[in-house]
Amino acid sequence: MSNINLHAPYKERVQTALNDRHLQIALSRTAGRFSIAREESMAAVDGQRLRDQVRQMKEYVLRNLPDLLETLEANITANGGQVHWASEGAEVDRIVLEIARQANVRSVVKSKSMATEEIHLNQALEQAGVKVVETDLGEYIIQLDHEPPSHIVAPVIHKRIEDISQIFQRELDMPPTLEPEAMTRIARQTLRKEFLNADMGVSGCNFAIAETGTVCIVTNEGNGRMVSTLPRVYVVVMGIEKLVPTVEDAFLQYQALCRSATGQAASVYLSMTSGPRGQDHPDGPVEFHVILMDNGRIDMLEQGFSEALMCVRCGACLNVCPVYQAIGGHAYGSTYSGPIGAVISPILHTDVTDANKLPHASTLCGACRDACPVKIDLPRLLLDHRWKQVQEGESAWVDRQAMRGFLMMMRSPGRYESALGLGGLGTRMLAGMGGGTVKHLPPPLNAWTKSRDFPPLAKKSFRAQWRARKKGVKREE
Repeated sequence: MSNINLHAPYKERVQTALNDRHLQIALSRTAGRFSIAREESMAAVDGQRLRDQVRQMKEYVLRNLPDLLETLEANITANGGQVHWASEGAEVDRIVLEIARQANVRSVVKSKSMATEEIHLNQALEQAGVKVVETDLGEYIIQLDHEPPSHIVAPVIHKRIEDISQIFQRELDMPPTLEPEAMTRIARQTLRKEFLNADMGVSGCNFAIAETGTVCIVTNEGNGRMVSTLPRVYVVVMGIEKLVPTVEDAFLQYQALCRSATGQAASVYLSMTSGPRGQDHPDGPVEFHVILMDNGRIDMLEQGFSEALMCVRCGACLNVCPVYQAIGGHAYGSTYSGPIGAVISPILHTDVTDANKLPHASTLCGACRDACPVKIDLPRLLLDHRWKQVQEGESAWVDRQAMRGFLMMMRSPGRYESALGLGGLGTRMLAGMGGGTVKHLPPPLNAWTKSRDFPPLAKKSFRAQWRARKKGVKREE
């Protein structure tokens, strides 16, 4: 199991992650791999044009969200499916449990779904006596180890292959091995039985096509297709923002999603379900349910964070974030980690300890914005959160005093130059007057020099150099 207690204070979670040697090894093995694949895949097409087109489409969706949702509902109903509306996560749990009760469901197989993780659907079903099995390999591994996912796309990215082998040996009686083929073979054999015996399949939704009433899930393992066709009941839990207007828009987003998530031109599987099976169809569910979930998404629209609802859940922002690469996903304490998680977790109706700290889990370097296939301005949204906290008086006393001191200095040219002079003298003294770097700063600045050197301030400021230069020019004249 993870060493990180998700309900511990934020600083404690971060410190635990930084001190976890195995986590650091796992992150170092995977850091950058997805990013390189994404860059190469986007370079193979006109990546900037693709990003512009997807963003334009997602903006249209947000502007027309009520109408598109009603169109989706009408078309799913016309196809023979049933649509349910849920304002809160607990309401989704109740709806799924009621569907399971009416259909006498005893076992459920799930495809990877961040939406159901967000509302803790597995726990609700298990408490009601329903067996739940995750069928995505990564999700299955962490379910066996009683952990939540740590990445939007790669839920088991925080574990080494040695850790996974130990889990399979303990839970599946697998002989000791580090061969991926042998390990996946054991998982496949176990999961095949679950697919064949399940009464209900549950999945999330990568996107739903309003004009046809079609739910689409993107996978590389084929488990999504098994979940949506083998059980007699199929339930989809989707956030209300997961819409595309037309089939053409669906394949536009599909291309951007695949290239940004894993660097593939196309995933191995794209499973599309429009309704229950017809009388002349041998495959497919007898019942098809779609639950449209809010759970704080309307609040994002109202609070000025609507841009975050354009997210396609590709995980590209996580893969380039220096903070995520240092602490992993569990340190965020939320279903959604990385920059996008830091934006949406404080607003979604989920139980996250110290959610107000997450907007500060960013260097604001802008790499997330550059990697996003929808060009979401994540740094601006993180700053909006911070601004909101300041307006509500949530900023720390030390931060407020520091900013007041900075403001006083910047309002006076004399104070500004005096501060530069004192700073230059002080840092040169700490560096030994030899022009080297500062190895140790006094508290609270010593946190900087624990991991990096601090360059001393220049002996002569730019303003002083500029004045000297102007005097020299006048003398020459």
